[in-house]
Amino acid sequence: MTPHYEQLIQILKGLPGLGYRSAERIALSLLVEKTEQAQALVDSLVKASEEIGPCPSCGNLTESEACEVCLSHERDDSLVCVVESVPDLFAMERSGAYRGKYQVLHGKLSPIRGIGPDRLNLDSLKRKIESGRVSEVILALGNDMEGEATCHYLKEVVIGDHPIKVSRIGFGLPSGGNVTFADEVTLRSALEGRTDLDTG
Repeated sequence: MTPHYEQLIQILKGLPGLGYRSAERIALSLLVEKTEQAQALVDSLVKASEEIGPCPSCGNLTESEACEVCLSHERDDSLVCVVESVPDLFAMERSGAYRGKYQVLHGKLSPIRGIGPDRLNLDSLKRKIESGRVSEVILALGNDMEGEATCHYLKEVVIGDHPIKVSRIGFGLPSGGNVTFADEVTLRSALEGRTDLDTG
């Protein structure tokens, strides 16, 4: 096994959901069977890393000054759905049940892993809340301990005394469930069954 081959496997193995064997299969496929596809992948990765970045308004991915959701006049500015990650946002969009705006935190509070509020994408959420245009913040974070802690922090500290309804999506997921892996029907039901955190 050559050093470059092993390095490629280690890089691929670092991607979510790929173990050593899957990474090795991909590496072999790219190097042995499909050299044109390997070059196309390299070109696409370089282009994507140069052109795609976070939306300054919500944290979604964009190739322009703001993402399609933030630029859309069809979306309800008074609703903000807070999600942990871009894949969570994509899952919510696939459900077709939500027509407001988003806030992608890019993580959850986790003192054990050293993730505090300063590591989350909160500044643009604070600006939205202080604008006076938001009437409801929907917390669509996983129902694990980190998700619970993040929801509590957002409600008590970030939103605080602002006259904004704070709700939490209902879950048809097992304990520790994640929004990204929920199907469209489950997410639609979770949005419809959200609970007001002020009244329980």
